[in-house]
Amino acid sequence: MGLGGDEDEADTDPGREADLAVIEAGSRTLRAGGPVPQDDGVPARPTDPEVDRALREVEAELAGRWPETKLEPSLDRMTALMDILGEPQRSYPSIHITGTNGKTSTARMIEQLLLAFDLRTGRYTSPHVQSVTERISLDGRPIAPERFIETYGDLKPYVEMVDASQPYRMSFFEVLTGMAYAAFADAPVDVAVVEVGMGGSWDATNVVDGTVAVVTPIDLDHTDRLGGTAGEIAVEKSGIVKKDATAVLAQQPVEAAQVLLKRAVEVDATVAREGMEFGVAHREVAVGGQMLTLRGLGGEYEQVFLPLHGEHQAHNAAVALAAVEAFFGIGTLHARTLDVDTVRTAFANVTSPGRLEVVRRSPTVVLDAAHNPAGARAAAAAVGEAFGFTHLVGVVGPSGDKDVRGLLEAFEPVFAEVVVTRNSTHRAMDVDELAALAVEVFGEDRVQVEPRLDDAIEAAVTLAEEQGEFSGSGVLITGSVITVGEARLLLGRK
Repeated sequence: MGLGGDEDEADTDPGREADLAVIEAGSRTLRAGGPVPQDDGVPARPTDPEVDRALREVEAELAGRWPETKLEPSLDRMTALMDILGEPQRSYPSIHITGTNGKTSTARMIEQLLLAFDLRTGRYTSPHVQSVTERISLDGRPIAPERFIETYGDLKPYVEMVDASQPYRMSFFEVLTGMAYAAFADAPVDVAVVEVGMGGSWDATNVVDGTVAVVTPIDLDHTDRLGGTAGEIAVEKSGIVKKDATAVLAQQPVEAAQVLLKRAVEVDATVAREGMEFGVAHREVAVGGQMLTLRGLGGEYEQVFLPLHGEHQAHNAAVALAAVEAFFGIGTLHARTLDVDTVRTAFANVTSPGRLEVVRRSPTVVLDAAHNPAGARAAAAAVGEAFGFTHLVGVVGPSGDKDVRGLLEAFEPVFAEVVVTRNSTHRAMDVDELAALAVEVFGEDRVQVEPRLDDAIEAAVTLAEEQGEFSGSGVLITGSVITVGEARLLLGRK
């Protein structure tokens, strides 16, 4: 919404920088095996001390603004900033993405498809796993720290003008959104892939008119702000569907689908629905991911390898493919498929850090950023299908404002034991409260409490190792994007 962003897990607490410095240094060498090498586009801190200092100054200034958890539903500030900057967000077409879960993975898939077809891309997603610069990507890579600093410096005087003219200063998320739109115009990009922060209608990103509007599955999350039913939440999210756009809809609860279709009729948008106009025709588990046959708007695409785990990612892939087909006019202007080899190449290059990501072996340590019950159910099903662990130890560090009981209940069938902990931010759930809840769900014998994340990971690795080297034991670290990001640093993924 206006002053908010993807407060799902984002955090702008200035005090977190000191904590992260400790985490980056590593409190000890954790005993899990070596890190799995992978180029996932998650940047480390700048190696140049001056650049690092300048970036920390920008991060501190951004953190001094309203955080993403504080909302004031208005597009007035964003509209004012875009007007002063000369409407940079209108200098390129956009694919705009909302939904409850799967937005970032879908955005990354769309980006890879567009890149494979030789388009320059800008991608704006949130929250970040480790570095704020991840949120703004050009041509599939996070914006360079120097460019991030420069973009902030260029916008700062205009942001201050808006601050002075409005009842409330611009928020952290609004300023970042303005930076993304300006950076995309400056590049310039051929197309922007834009993920909403939260909701749709009043989200700061909604000053773009997406030629394609994507709605990933809607479920209950942020019910205090978006509504208590899927239908109520869909009303807010439907606001990104603009006149004459194509609305690409993942499978939805019936009441959410009704709301989205009503909106499409009102604005004369074309609709493509998963399960009707497109979908997953076939999927099978493969080494390192899954092999898919996708039914697109123009026809079938066979033998598509996706190096991500879980049925939910297959559905995200179908949505991403339909969105790119719609962007190219397939299904409306053209009755053909995209080049299948190019599509295969694109999907084979997809990464999604922190989404069932294997970061260590011996024992296998997996990270997943599930932070609500729907995400946890998807992760639980996927980890069982993809890894076949006989003894899985969970490390759970959620934010206190989530449906934590629902999250724990979703994981209860797959976790043999759970180690409850917290990340370094003020939004982390109190460990004693979390422990009490976990005991209710798992029983006292299956719960271990470790207030520090490094101790929690160490404890989980020990529990997994106690089962023996060939027991099929593993560790899943989950509950929050922040927890996953800090675990990545602790486990050497810098």
